[in-house]
Amino acid sequence: MHDIYRDRKRIEMEENILDENDRIAEHIKDHMGAHGVLVVNEMGSPGAGKTTSIKNIVKNMKKAKPLVIEGDIESDIDTIALKGLGIEACQINTYGACHLDAPMIDHQLDHMHFDFDEERAILFIENIGNLVCPAEFSIGEHVKMLISTVTEGSDKPYKYPLAFEKADLILLTKVDLLPYLDFDEEFFMKGVRALNPNVKVIKCSGKTGEGYAEAAAWLEEKAFALELHEHHHDHEHAHEHEH
Repeated sequence: MHDIYRDRKRIEMEENILDENDRIAEHIKDHMGAHGVLVVNEMGSPGAGKTTSIKNIVKNMKKAKPLVIEGDIESDIDTIALKGLGIEACQINTYGACHLDAPMIDHQLDHMHFDFDEERAILFIENIGNLVCPAEFSIGEHVKMLISTVTEGSDKPYKYPLAFEKADLILLTKVDLLPYLDFDEEFFMKGVRALNPNVKVIKCSGKTGEGYAEAAAWLEEKAFALELHEHHHDHEHAHEHEH
């Protein structure tokens, strides 16, 4: 016999978890924004070029300070590589969980120290590599940046609609490989526009550097559009607990 009561309890529990996640996410977004830190939730499949995109965007940033939280199931390979380039980066390992959530970010921010004498900063949060779960959980971001690569095929907006629907910026990566692939760009863009008519789409290549200056400029414009708290120069911790 089907246990309707058990199903209802599970749904209620999931709703409570999402509500709590969203409450913490809203606090992170407001607090970081008030101090001039643009929070970017970077989503994409494994191997789409998420870390490569961060490296290339940072290389092209002119005014804002870059900060990175790397999310991985295991390892800190990308964090070590970013630190080697002089980028301030730290690691979150989920040990199996398929996405980051707001409490994880909240906890990490407790252990990060930001110098709020910096006028503006961009905090890139590289989410776990998949196109499903990361799109469902807000982590306190101002911008959802989706990395989609031509090597995945042109059908991804049709197969993973939520990620494309929620994206504020889409980087189509590895476009230097287009001559060697059967990627239908028109079909891809038709799928994107059906879900998200006004999203900014930039063609990028980690090999040639194409597109990343435009992406950096777009993000810096968003960072400098943040409305700062009047005490944003105070030396205080980036996150405060709500009691």
